[in-house]
Amino acid sequence: MAANPHTRTPLDGMMVVLRKLPQVTVLFWILKMVAVTLGETAGDLFGITFQLGYVTTALVFLVFFLAVLVAQVRAKRFRPALYWSVVLGTSMVGTEVSDFLNRGFGHGSAPDGIGYASGALLLTALLGLVFAVWWRTGQTYDVENISSRTGEILYWLAILVSNTLGTSSGDWLSDDTGLGFRGAFLVIAAVMVLITAAHYLTSINQMVLFWLAFILTRPLGAAGGDALTKPAAQGGLGWGTTGGTTALSALLLVLIAYQTWHLRRHPLAPLPVPVDRRTGQPQRPNGALVPAAAPDSSLD
Repeated sequence: MAANPHTRTPLDGMMVVLRKLPQVTVLFWILKMVAVTLGETAGDLFGITFQLGYVTTALVFLVFFLAVLVAQVRAKRFRPALYWSVVLGTSMVGTEVSDFLNRGFGHGSAPDGIGYASGALLLTALLGLVFAVWWRTGQTYDVENISSRTGEILYWLAILVSNTLGTSSGDWLSDDTGLGFRGAFLVIAAVMVLITAAHYLTSINQMVLFWLAFILTRPLGAAGGDALTKPAAQGGLGWGTTGGTTALSALLLVLIAYQTWHLRRHPLAPLPVPVDRRTGQPQRPNGALVPAAAPDSSLD
């Protein structure tokens, strides 16, 4: 008799998987905002201030992103510094890809690309394709409970596309609509408040709200970065790309250190061995397998 594909093996009850991805808390959103804002100011620092151009800057950031992504995928447990380095990499690469797509070659705002609106529409379609593939591969959409290698790779692909989309949509909102970066910031902040209210007060799917918020924090961070770096005559603080990038780097390091310290005191609970959402077949775990009765992971 053929085995029931939904039957769990004895190993499933004996082993668990160490978490590779963080829980979605207030600290998560603060770190995400700082990381994507840093990605915006760093992109401007290299691409515009240093006049490297979008292509060269994108290649530099792409090398960084791929290096930390490979290290993250190969890691056995959640390591805050590594995880947020990948998020930072997606923001930096996303900024350059969006600028190149929308504006074309160069290091300024030359209108040689397809434009902000077209870029946002193209990236929205691409993100939809990523989610369709995600669904077809039988992975969970619950970002706090991803424990398979395939699920984590799709998670990072969705983050890369969503951060790129966030850049394009933010540029469209601030430039094409005439709102400016301050007006765009206020509009996006208002939408974020509505999403937060929907999270607590409605039954709207939580993963839909998560990805909407994830996309919108990118243009919110971009507007925040502009507020730091633009001159006072344009409504900014006048820190410049160098000052803004330095300050945000320091803040990100402090927050990562705090999260690392917090995890030592309150380790993340491990996850069950991953199975296909539709068939129940075991999947390759993305973290280390440990006995179910073993203590949870440390960062040693």
